[in-house]
Amino acid sequence: MRRGIIFKSPWGWMALSETAKGIDALVLPKTSRRAVLSELRAGSIALLGEQASPRLREAQAQLTDYLAGTRTSFDLPLDLSRGTGFQRKVWQALRLVSYGRLRSYQWVALRVGGSHYARAVGNAVGANPVPIVIPCHRIVAHDGSLGGFSGGLPTKRKLLTLEGTLAQLRPAKTDRRSSLSCEDR
Repeated sequence: MRRGIIFKSPWGWMALSETAKGIDALVLPKTSRRAVLSELRAGSIALLGEQASPRLREAQAQLTDYLAGTRTSFDLPLDLSRGTGFQRKVWQALRLVSYGRLRSYQWVALRVGGSHYARAVGNAVGANPVPIVIPCHRIVAHDGSLGGFSGGLPTKRKLLTLEGTLAQLRPAKTDRRSSLSCEDR
């Protein structure tokens, strides 16, 4: 059975859910509780209020600390069982990218089977059920541009600004000379 909480963070409304194994979903900041509820698919989750489990409360506290700039890593049990074997392999590779670092989709692909997997890696990154905790926002295009993000590019920019890495990206599409290669990072 999945249980979850919806809460207001300094960045907006968010949600977390868990199974008996660990945290299995995180909804990135939204402008309304209703938007979070819609994304969380509350019909399949028992929403908890004040009776939230210690694990959900700890996850909320760690996430709040991260968004406040006082935490750089997460120590939470995760349940990634809804992902395919390949997705779980990609998500494990994403966990190797430390705070304040950027990596490319190609960098991840090389760690999960070869550079020819870059497009599949992009799809797996986009399916990450616990963004921020599994830092998919730290994955950028090989040419040093922002790339995509399931939570929207404004949120990705905000997360990279928080971590001090946004300035490492290519500043404009027309300026190829300042291109960043994240392949070797």
